[in-house]
Amino acid sequence: MALSKQRKEEALSEYADWVKRSQAVVLVEYTGVKMKDLDKIRTKIRETGGEFHVVKNTLARRAFKDNGMSIPDDYLVKSTAISFAFTDPASTAKALSDSIKGNEFVKVKGGFMAGQALSAAQVKALAELPPLPVVRAMLLGVLQAPASKLVRTLAEPARGLAAVIKAHADQVPAAA
Repeated sequence: MALSKQRKEEALSEYADWVKRSQAVVLVEYTGVKMKDLDKIRTKIRETGGEFHVVKNTLARRAFKDNGMSIPDDYLVKSTAISFAFTDPASTAKALSDSIKGNEFVKVKGGFMAGQALSAAQVKALAELPPLPVVRAMLLGVLQAPASKLVRTLAEPARGLAAVIKAHADQVPAAA
């Protein structure tokens, strides 16, 4: 179905806005997929704070170009859907990867992160990264470890002295 010029301009501005707001973009080919399967993918990605949309290749190419991104020629051929990661690229890529697992009709073409093109293998590696809250917790643990070790080291002599005094007090018979 042909789009009117006005509708094309609206779609282009939507695409450009999504590309501008997203931290990462993953392009997939969905030839032969039923609409209910696309809706499942869409729902899974929305749970992670992202969006999943079927796009027109020519308009998507213009949106990427308008945002200063050079897109490889083979990314926008055949049927294309794009996953936009607005909050956490790793969890959005993981949600996409999990939802297309076992579906031979959907394959990852590649993507973009921080304006740089990603191959399908790099998108897969991104999906295997832990989500942002887990990374923050790991970093916090690494940062706290030296401080807590220092506190234990500084407190150990006083603890040892307290143990000696307590042992000596336990040995001395209580005065009546």
